[in-house]
Amino acid sequence: MAGWWDAIAGDFIHDLGNEAQLGRAVVRLLVAAALGAALGLEREWAHKPAGLRTHILITLGSAFLVLIPVVAGMNDAEISRVIQGLLAGIGFLGGGAILKHSNQDQVRGLTTAAGLWLAAAVGIAAGLGRLILAIMVTTVALLVLVALRPLEKHDPEHRKEAEQPDGRPHITV
Repeated sequence: MAGWWDAIAGDFIHDLGNEAQLGRAVVRLLVAAALGAALGLEREWAHKPAGLRTHILITLGSAFLVLIPVVAGMNDAEISRVIQGLLAGIGFLGGGAILKHSNQDQVRGLTTAAGLWLAAAVGIAAGLGRLILAIMVTTVALLVLVALRPLEKHDPEHRKEAEQPDGRPHITV
């Protein structure tokens, strides 16, 4: 029985090797989750469909998926393939957020899709230990989302009622 228990305990110890590596992993995952929460809260306050939980899960999942090969000691080429697969998957998720209204020339959800893609990038940066970069990008993204929203509301080109010179509705973003 002791051999069985030692094998299980060994798996847990083997995961992160030592306390320093465990501490780095915990900090990276917590930073990813916090930055995802910041992005998600902004989307919640804007009453958008992908909000707090979605953004936290994307940043946390992205950080986790790049942290695994880093902890496993994989080389840069292998980590690059993980990132490529992750971004392709997020692209698929973002594609699902984009809607084309069949009765109008309207496309909606592009900002949501871009935000999901950015949340994945923030999670990747955090998972790779690029915490300052992840914080900087999140800050700039929040400034863009918050500061530019009033400009869109006052721009007739962005309004649903706006028409192009030929009378067709303008595509909203």
